[in-house]
Amino acid sequence: MARQQMVVKDNTMIGASYSLGVAEQRIIFLAIIEAREQDTLIKAGGLLRITAQNYAKQFNVEKHTAYKVLKEGADGLYDAEFNYSYADKKTGKLFHARSRFVQKIAYADELGCVELVFGEDVVPLITRLEERYTEYELKQVSALQSEYAIRLYELLIQWRSVGKVPTMTLEEFRSKVGVLDGQYKEMSDFKKRVLKLALAQINEHTDIIADYDQVKTGRKVTGISFHFKHKPTAKPIATDTPADADTFIKMTADQIDTFSKKLANVPALGSYAPKGASTAEFADMIANDLADKTKQARYLPHLDKLGFKKLKAKTKAA
Repeated sequence: MARQQMVVKDNTMIGASYSLGVAEQRIIFLAIIEAREQDTLIKAGGLLRITAQNYAKQFNVEKHTAYKVLKEGADGLYDAEFNYSYADKKTGKLFHARSRFVQKIAYADELGCVELVFGEDVVPLITRLEERYTEYELKQVSALQSEYAIRLYELLIQWRSVGKVPTMTLEEFRSKVGVLDGQYKEMSDFKKRVLKLALAQINEHTDIIADYDQVKTGRKVTGISFHFKHKPTAKPIATDTPADADTFIKMTADQIDTFSKKLANVPALGSYAPKGASTAEFADMIANDLADKTKQARYLPHLDKLGFKKLKAKTKAA
């Protein structure tokens, strides 16, 4: 089974305001995956390499143009900044910060690759995640061609457990998806080139169907909210009905420990995770469910896919 490539970001990063093109965002995706796979990048200063070959394969780009796009994207990322807020630990008052994504970039034409070092503020937002984070499979955004679609998908999926995003002011939403001041000031242009374009791509290429609602003050649109639902999967997850003797599988402690960790990384089960729970905490919850006759059934289709083998009962010799 191919290993799932998960993009994982702290919710501070998800909710930050920044303007990045498609190539810049894709470089960040690949770098996040690389960073989380490197045990050495638990501190700032870790060097990450992204190859044109990997970029072309992941995003279905022609190989001969991938390096050009990758190189230009790295340059754009070096110049970019993001804005976010954090609470002072002593007073609880908000600080409004500006920071940069990377502190260094380099590229090698003969090798067809770029290297980058994430900024000091970025590293903990992609590697040291304990409570408030959002994760999704890279394949969900691989086909999105609009930078606004990518950012909107992230904003939506942060609220996957409830299926709706709290109302934002129009200016707040514009800032979060990266619409620059002066761009698409007419509402008709904004809807056509940002909002409806992003939703059309999300609805076609990702695992959710989304729509929006306008908030008006008088005749003027001043706010926006979103609601979405997950597309049905080929095999729906079983409900919490008690399992009979033929359905319930008695698992050993080792099996429960092994497969609870694997199941915690299955995207289709993400809606069962308590809000704010880490993957490890979700795995502990699943471990309890696997030993529960009333809850185990929902995991059975996924256990088969993960290679679980039911132990055969031993027969007594005649």
